[in-house]
Amino acid sequence: MQETLIYDTLRQGLWVATIIATPILAAALISGVAVGLFQALTSIQEMTLTFVPKLAAIVLVFWVSMSFMTATLVDFFRHEILPLIAGV
Repeated sequence: MQETLIYDTLRQGLWVATIIATPILAAALISGVAVGLFQALTSIQEMTLTFVPKLAAIVLVFWVSMSFMTATLVDFFRHEILPLIAGV
């Protein structure tokens, strides 16, 4: 196997990981900023107030985007990894 093929497959795998992680990270960022703004406006400094809404947003977005993530991973595996394994 050539080095360029390995690097290209690795690059595509990292790109797929970035695309898959983006919705969850965006939800964590948006909910974190919203809760931080709420805490700054009300002067409430409770640790669970930052953790619980962020966790709920992450779980909700993960649940909603699970089919997208699965389809993206299956497509990557089918079109990139399986041909490498089969030697095509």
